Amino acid sequence: MSILFSSFTLKNLEIKNRIVMAPMCQYSADEDGNVDNWHIIHYASRAIGGVGLIILEATAVEPRGRISANDLGIWKDEHINGLKRIVEECKKYGAKVGIQLAHAGRKCSVASENIVAPSAIPFSEDYKTPIELTQDEIQNIIESFKMGARRSLEAGFDTIEIHGAHGYLINEFLSPLSNHRTDKYGGSLENRARFLKEILQSVREVWPKKLPIILRVSAEDYVTNGNHPEDLANIINLLKEYEVDIVNVSSGAVVPAEIKAYPGYQVPFAEVIKKETGLPTIAGGLITNPLMAEEILRNNRSDLVFLGRELLRNPYWPLHAAKEVRDDIKWPVQYERSK
Repeated sequence: MSILFSSFTLKNLEIKNRIVMAPMCQYSADEDGNVDNWHIIHYASRAIGGVGLIILEATAVEPRGRISANDLGIWKDEHINGLKRIVEECKKYGAKVGIQLAHAGRKCSVASENIVAPSAIPFSEDYKTPIELTQDEIQNIIESFKMGARRSLEAGFDTIEIHGAHGYLINEFLSPLSNHRTDKYGGSLENRARFLKEILQSVREVWPKKLPIILRVSAEDYVTNGNHPEDLANIINLLKEYEVDIVNVSSGAVVPAEIKAYPGYQVPFAEVIKKETGLPTIAGGLITNPLMAEEILRNNRSDLVFLGRELLRNPYWPLHAAKEVRDDIKWPVQYERSK
């Protein structure tokens, strides 16, 4: 049997295989952050296609936390029922479902919002200059993540992913390139990790200990004075007592930088974090080949693999991947005649 199609257990959550659908914004919500029928069809198709764990796109914990005006929201109770429809539909077909709780910070492009960040530094000349957050405002955002977690539980999600990557607000606090604060939320690595630590503390007050929390990180800033995989490993080790259960390892996007992307380019970052923290990891980065995914898992370079664009191109990638790794999995009964 392949490793790719073996089950994986995180706390009380058993995932039927090692294939994870990475969060990918669909820009299809209305301007109040509500779920559209597109989302239900989009995610359920990947469940039918055999994905083990589906992680919903970046879902904003407050309106100014959206990347775009058409991002999903989880900043009010009215969002729960729409999200619950996605969860229920995906679970019918054997997938587990997570949600990525997010705040865009200085990369919010919603024209009507005043954007915020740890420091008043724009991402680039194409972005607005953000307002530096006060400590009271920081506490309000931490509370927003907590309420997002509570709503996620009510919607029936199996896991939540805290979005600490890709240059969004948490990542902005973690990186010295975007965090120039001189108070307790800036300066040393411990201080830069404080915002994330307090989010995890707060979330754990409402998210059951039996259910896992995923942390998404950008493990490499691609700039000399930025964060590198060893820095992220040190940050994660500071947070272990707050029960990060698995780390989803990505890279880049906190500042404009040249990134030489190729199949598996982020996997070595996941290897470092797995080794230095002792935590399981999810690795990815332009993975399209099932044999490559199997190699990553079989050589213990990561515990799960995430796919992004490949699952946009082919919602049924897992069904075909099984044959490539010489495994035999059950197809949906409606499709068996084509197996």
